[in-house]
Amino acid sequence: MRTSGLLSSAMASAYSAYHGAARAAKATKAPWAPVPPDGSPFTVTALSRWSSLDKTLPAVGKIKALHVYDFDNTLFKSPVPNPAVWNGPTIGLLVTPEGFHNGGWWHDNRILAATGQGVEKEEPRAWEGWWNETVVQLARLTIKQPDALCVLLTGRSENAFADLLKRMVAAKGLDFDLVSLKPRASPSNQRFQSTMHFKQVFLNALMETYREATEIRVYEDRPKHTARFRDFFQEYNRLQGVAATRGPISAEVVQVAESSARLDPVTEVAEVQRMINLHNDTVVQQSKLKINTSVVITSYLLNDDDSKKMFNLVDIPDHVARDELKIHSDNILICLRPCPSYILDKVGGMGSKMLWKVTGTACYNNSIWAARVRPALSTARYHTDNPVPLVVLALVKGARIADAAKIAYWHPLPKGQSFEFETTVGEKVILRVDREDHPGYDQQSASAGTTSKRKHAEDEGWVARNAHGPHGGRNEPRGYHSGTRGGGPRGRGSAFRGTRGSARGGGRGAGRGGGRGKGAGYQYRSLDDVDPRNQQGWGHGPQVSYDDAYPRLHQHRSQGPPPTGPKASLGRGGSHHGGGGGREGGAGRSLASGQASNNADLESYY
Repeated sequence: MRTSGLLSSAMASAYSAYHGAARAAKATKAPWAPVPPDGSPFTVTALSRWSSLDKTLPAVGKIKALHVYDFDNTLFKSPVPNPAVWNGPTIGLLVTPEGFHNGGWWHDNRILAATGQGVEKEEPRAWEGWWNETVVQLARLTIKQPDALCVLLTGRSENAFADLLKRMVAAKGLDFDLVSLKPRASPSNQRFQSTMHFKQVFLNALMETYREATEIRVYEDRPKHTARFRDFFQEYNRLQGVAATRGPISAEVVQVAESSARLDPVTEVAEVQRMINLHNDTVVQQSKLKINTSVVITSYLLNDDDSKKMFNLVDIPDHVARDELKIHSDNILICLRPCPSYILDKVGGMGSKMLWKVTGTACYNNSIWAARVRPALSTARYHTDNPVPLVVLALVKGARIADAAKIAYWHPLPKGQSFEFETTVGEKVILRVDREDHPGYDQQSASAGTTSKRKHAEDEGWVARNAHGPHGGRNEPRGYHSGTRGGGPRGRGSAFRGTRGSARGGGRGAGRGGGRGKGAGYQYRSLDDVDPRNQQGWGHGPQVSYDDAYPRLHQHRSQGPPPTGPKASLGRGGSHHGGGGGREGGAGRSLASGQASNNADLESYY
């Protein structure tokens, strides 16, 4: 029977192409299967060559179940690029192997080694808090099951990651029978077209070797990968009905909830700078790279204590899940992007201080909570692109930040709750990686105007969600196991409000800053998700929305010492005292000229 008669068009994948070629060659008793390197039938000795462990595999007759665990974001909360630090095109560049000489984010072992506080500190405590404990417990059950083979399978490079992964699983006490990372070539010297191709060839060898196993179970976090594995097993069993080698096997692919994490922002920037340095020292024909900043918003910035105090003015209903809540409460908008010089002069310049007073709170559509403020001095003038000066305290994911302008009624604060607070005029920035041969290239407009709606790429369905926020930290390279980190205990917690010049962990913000756990708010791009369109990373990166993280940094421009008091400035649409429009407990004033056009940009920012 011809190969084309056996393989359906739906399986025109790496698996089908490979096995079709093998069938045509008729190299084995099962002509669609690869040949072990010594030319013998599939044996445990041949299979052991796939493993990074130096241990003897169980005899074929002892194994009835095959359990295979993916590593990244299935078993372990692997760090992914932080959309609160980088703009969308830069995230696309970081995860694209062609973007950096060493392969970028997923091919650099120092990124994984930087998890938490680094290998030297994390190994003794087994990377506590960085594992998906539910999957870990399942792996432990497999290890205890006498007739089950426990396998760790990852597309990470064997050459770069084998030693590190062995240390990690050993520290966790996970005694896998087999740990297989992607080699440069298979034991039979076959090159792989992709990570998925590698995994399918390995799984075929696994099932052919342990031919008495009646079931195989694969744990995977990516929905599209789950679907591809299911197609693979379906085709495998179909071919067993045509040219049986071991008979059909009961196959289950378990969809695991993706569980990614963030590096400490300071560490992340330092590691990316190190990757850039290595890239620039190596490349000859490729463009050299550099880190630049884009100003996303200019605002009156609150300090940490006042921000927390402001947030506590409202009661968030218990039915609102904290991981669905985005907490801000840290600024009063002046304008989007860099402040024009005439507005900057009016607000007193970067670093200018101003006293404000909270006058009321409001909730819009049970999804946005805000506080209304006014200058503490009635003679002070201000500038804001919002209809009234306000601080967005929190909003439910999916809510439109621009809708805060629709708040019509403000509830005056009870006696004794109103307080004064001080702000500093500053900027919030996001980082980008540019080519040195394009000194004027600015991705700011590309990232600031992106939509918050999630789009689906054709390659693997990956979309990053952009958040505009700051970095904070040095750009010097660091050693493999060294480096200073900011953040909460071991650099882990989501920041209450992110960073302002340094990374801080802890606090109550969920899904909003550097650190691990719920800080991961966008679908990560893994080794299986290479899009050739994006190999240069310029303009083809994932579009991102300001949904999931909001660390910040206010950078003071060098303009001499800040003034002792704010210069006069008209509030947008207000009187010369900046207090026009809207009464406490009444309707706010209408949108000023140009406000509507800015709403789209503001929406992208938040």
